[in-house]
Amino acid sequence: MQVAIQCERWPIRGVFRIARGSRTEVNPVTVTLRDGEAVGRGECIPYRRYQESVEGVAALLESLIPALQAGLSRTALQQQLPAGAARNALDCALWDLQAKLQCQPVWQLAGLSPPQAVTTAYTLSIAEADSMGRAAAAEAQRPVLKLKMAGDSQDLQRVEAVHHHAPQAELIVDANESWRPEDYQHLAPAFAQLGVVLIEQPFPSDHDAALAELPHPIPVCADESCHDRSSLASLSGRYEYINIKLDKTGGLTEALVLRQAALEQGLGIMVGCMLGTSLAMAPAVLLAQGARYVDLDGSLLLAEDRQPGLHIEASQIHPPDPALWG
Repeated sequence: MQVAIQCERWPIRGVFRIARGSRTEVNPVTVTLRDGEAVGRGECIPYRRYQESVEGVAALLESLIPALQAGLSRTALQQQLPAGAARNALDCALWDLQAKLQCQPVWQLAGLSPPQAVTTAYTLSIAEADSMGRAAAAEAQRPVLKLKMAGDSQDLQRVEAVHHHAPQAELIVDANESWRPEDYQHLAPAFAQLGVVLIEQPFPSDHDAALAELPHPIPVCADESCHDRSSLASLSGRYEYINIKLDKTGGLTEALVLRQAALEQGLGIMVGCMLGTSLAMAPAVLLAQGARYVDLDGSLLLAEDRQPGLHIEASQIHPPDPALWG
């Protein structure tokens, strides 16, 4: 087994802004596993919100090289590393390598149905209302737009402008933990009249108990409040949906189990992503099969993508070619 860990830099088209800050590039960490002629790859995006750094994730992965060369399995990996970006990159690389070694696609190895194309939301980052309205006009043909909220006095105007310029689009608003309960009480009823179908993570994850006492004119989705199966017990009565991201679950292995457990608990499924290349999105396309909401537009927001990348037509993402992953 040959193992390569690489830190990369991919520029974003323009500036991407959310309530926590802005960025102009994304810095993935990739894992490449080579066993003879077979090569498996995985990509993760370390996220400062979860106390992760590119250097820390890369060092953690480097520390596992001896275990990998000694035969560390994907099952053992779940106990070796906690849920998070590092485990995601390695878990997905191990899935890909197994698929190449056994000449079977990952969906078949995982006991899934053959994947179909999925419709992704397209994200508009934070700007002034007029600017977001113009951005919406340029993307008005997309069936679902996701709007980043700032947690300031302009959030209502932002949604009004987007709805005016893209009246047929379903809208998802993502506050990234930036609202207070009084903001929610003011905005949620208004958004219900403006094409908003989902509100994502309105409050900080350690202050979301208030959602159990507030009305939900629009379903509410847990993002920062939901990482893996251990998160589910605290979500009851607060959320109707969860946003599953591979970088939070620590890979496809846990994500598939989390999806099933959430469905059994009566929660709806959204499958999301961090900003990243098609290599990061590819495993999530399998996870997104049957999900009510899909937000896998990370590679669409980059100045350029990895080649070969996912085949994307408008908002339709097709299952990955094995040359990319899986």
